Amino acid sequence: MDKKTPSPQTAQPLPGNQAHGDWVRRATPLAGVERIEAFFKGRAYAPHRHDTYAIGRTISGVQSFHYRSSMRHSLAGHTIVLHPDELHDGQAGTTDGFHYRMVYVEPAMLQDILQGRPLPFIAGGVSTDPRLFRATQALLNNFTDTVDGLEQDDAMFDLAMAMQQVSGQPLAKPGDFRAAQIAREYIDDALDQTITLDQLATASGRDRWSLSRDFRQFFGTSPYRYITMRRLALVRRLMLAGRPLAECAVFAGFADQSHMSRQFLKTYGISPAKWLRLGVS
Repeated sequence: MDKKTPSPQTAQPLPGNQAHGDWVRRATPLAGVERIEAFFKGRAYAPHRHDTYAIGRTISGVQSFHYRSSMRHSLAGHTIVLHPDELHDGQAGTTDGFHYRMVYVEPAMLQDILQGRPLPFIAGGVSTDPRLFRATQALLNNFTDTVDGLEQDDAMFDLAMAMQQVSGQPLAKPGDFRAAQIAREYIDDALDQTITLDQLATASGRDRWSLSRDFRQFFGTSPYRYITMRRLALVRRLMLAGRPLAECAVFAGFADQSHMSRQFLKTYGISPAKWLRLGVS
């Protein structure tokens, strides 16, 4: 089988749930960043996680979700910042539904700017801080416009600095960022192979439990969950390119289609078929 990953096509606006008028529109992808705009009535997503930050803004309505054992509500103009690997769901807080935009930012992109500092955590997942509002403007506005490389770099730097300032968290004792980075690169290059923590430890020169702690500190999730979600990200690209689900599963390193589908539902809160129908991230 050809291991070259096909390039996905940018999705067009989709009708979504016919009964509710739900829809999802995917913006032109940026390097390391996915962007969507969507509208939902009722329940949007079952509990799920991302290995990225989910950073967004409610445009209208009430956007409600369970996060860290509490129900959160985002109103128009509020900024949502969900930390990587935190369980959450999504639903409309009123019968009118909610309209929102969201960007999914890989922690590794922020680490390029933060240079080994712990990932920022925004308490509560919803913020009215004007610094975050300003810093997310470039990524959340102008979904139909092209963003050039330098503009994206500026936007990412502003976002990382604003998140660091708003989080207000004390700096934890730094781990070995280089070891964690080596482990992450090893995973990215071997998704279709069996990967063990011992292999990652050997490659990075770090003992397995120190590496596990470092990886969580710098990339917001465990090595195992990072592997799973990177494989699922590959599955999504293959699905958008028209590959059959069974082929996607094998290509991305899953045991079979059933295994992949269970992990997909557990991770994204919807089935592969529904995700493909809506075109969501």
